[in-house]
Amino acid sequence: MTDSETDLIRRAQANDTDAFCLLAERYTRRIYLLAFHYCRNAQDAEDLSQEAWLKAYKALRTFRYDSSFYTWLRRITINAFLNHQRSKTAFVESIEVGHESEARATSPETLYNKVLFERVMSALSELTPSQRLVFLLRHYEGMTYEEIANAMNCSTGTVKKSVSRAIGKLRARLDADRDEPEESLTRLAAEC
Repeated sequence: MTDSETDLIRRAQANDTDAFCLLAERYTRRIYLLAFHYCRNAQDAEDLSQEAWLKAYKALRTFRYDSSFYTWLRRITINAFLNHQRSKTAFVESIEVGHESEARATSPETLYNKVLFERVMSALSELTPSQRLVFLLRHYEGMTYEEIANAMNCSTGTVKKSVSRAIGKLRARLDADRDEPEESLTRLAAEC
């Protein structure tokens, strides 16, 4: 028998920790991936998602059912990320390309995909934390400009400007990188 999300939320709000754990199981991966997209580092993403879950647990009684549970969790995660940014304890400075932990590539297509992934991740790391956040909320989370503005406590115009600047920077960086694919492929093939 599977419990409905509403039932699990109500039970969790009544201090049923098992119900909260079942809710967490449903969304743990999505919250972690969202956190990873913000901070670009596995350990920091783990810390951010743990902080978000702790805040969600503490604030669960304030959940009013006027949005989906995931939307509520996403807002908590965004706020946790923004709080870290504001307090200068930001953990966004490093980018983890991760080729040390990846399996060795063998085919040219796999090598090309690794190079492309590396370029995109590198380009994202060059955005300001705010630009990266609004870009990911818009293009990864699919939020509207208005939703992002509400989540970040700024105007819709500011969000549109940030997204536009982020796209411009990404295009410029990725266009510049397009000129050196042979060099990147040769380096990557040597590592494998």
